[in-house]
Amino acid sequence: MVKYMDAALDRMFAALADPTRRALLAQLEERDSISVSDLARPFPVSLPAIMKHLDVLSDAGLVTRSKTGRTVICRLNAGPMERAMEWLQRYERFWSTQLDRLAAFVEEESCSPKLKLVHPENPVSPSKDASKPRPPKSTGPGRTRRR
Repeated sequence: MVKYMDAALDRMFAALADPTRRALLAQLEERDSISVSDLARPFPVSLPAIMKHLDVLSDAGLVTRSKTGRTVICRLNAGPMERAMEWLQRYERFWSTQLDRLAAFVEEESCSPKLKLVHPENPVSPSKDASKPRPPKSTGPGRTRRR
């Protein structure tokens, strides 16, 4: 049976939903370890706001923090993303199959002899019914009210 309720996966996707947290992870990916103040420097938000984002990332298991004296060092922990990738790969297989089927259908339809393509030199409508003009309006505009 498929397990639909997975708190760890939910926490991770919730953590990844925020663009600031994704940007923090991108910075952590570039460097092995970085202090919180250096990590927060490029962002237009306060240090306490960055600390809250790091709390969410830590709860999801994506960031580890260690304190040396007064300096807090952050490191990326990409391991929990592996479960998310496994979950996403199931849907990737589904969509790949569906898109392959769509491509085969479109290819089959475009090669079908039933289709008559209109040539640019002869722009005749392939429909058998001619366009009909719109019927005239039944009446003109109504009376205007004056005071």
